[in-house]
Amino acid sequence: MQFIKKTSSSRSIIGIITKLTLVTVVIFVIIFLLNKIDFPAPKKEMEKIISNENFKIVK
Repeated sequence: MQFIKKTSSSRSIIGIITKLTLVTVVIFVIIFLLNKIDFPAPKKEMEKIISNENFKIVK
C-alpha cells in the first residue's frame, strides 16, 4: 500500500483568493446600494435648554 501525497496547493490558494474577492465585491455592492437610499433629514430643529443647576464640579 502506497501513500500518495497531494501537492496541489495552488488550488487552495485560488479558492481563497476567489472567496476573498467575492466577499469584498458583496461588501462594496452593499455600501453602494446604501448610499443610493435617500434618507430624509430632520425638518424640526431640536433645542434643549439645560439649566446651570444640573452641572456638578468634579475634582
